Amino acid sequence: MERRNLLKAIAATPIVAFAGRAHTAPPATMKEVENLQNNWKTLLAEGTQVPSASDKLNLSKDEWRKRLDPKAYDVLREEGTERAGTSPLDNEKREGVFVCAGCGLPVFTSAMKFNSGTGWPSFFTTIPGAFVTKTDYKIIYPRTEYHCARCGGHHGHVFDDGPAPTKQRYCNNGAALKFIPKSGKA
Repeated sequence: MERRNLLKAIAATPIVAFAGRAHTAPPATMKEVENLQNNWKTLLAEGTQVPSASDKLNLSKDEWRKRLDPKAYDVLREEGTERAGTSPLDNEKREGVFVCAGCGLPVFTSAMKFNSGTGWPSFFTTIPGAFVTKTDYKIIYPRTEYHCARCGGHHGHVFDDGPAPTKQRYCNNGAALKFIPKSGKA
């Protein structure tokens, strides 16, 4: 009986966690999600220039080590995971755009973010073309891992326990992100 109650609590977790979302309600339809994806540039600060995914960035390990702080290097280049609750970006509530900390490619907007209660920045969708995926078997159980389409940097894993209508949760390491506020004031 205790196992059944535990399983029920785990199954309800995404619903409860989503209730604490700091931003506006998520889109109700996939059409509204597509609108968010297509209009992501409206959340960029005026005059901000960002690279495109087609402008590939390939650096040596030494060049990456010089470019990134040790935590970002571990996550982005070695597929590490930061400790839950350690990223200030998990609590970021301003309007703006999240970019890859390795190469500056826009990957999410603040309108795509929600509070999953996991301790990592979480998003229910992405900017189109921002990521490529692969299957990760590091914990035996297969998970979908995603990487920056421009520099190949590891960001996190995507799960199917997010809010409707996508039901996706992109669980992102904060060390793999930088935030550009729409106000232009960091």
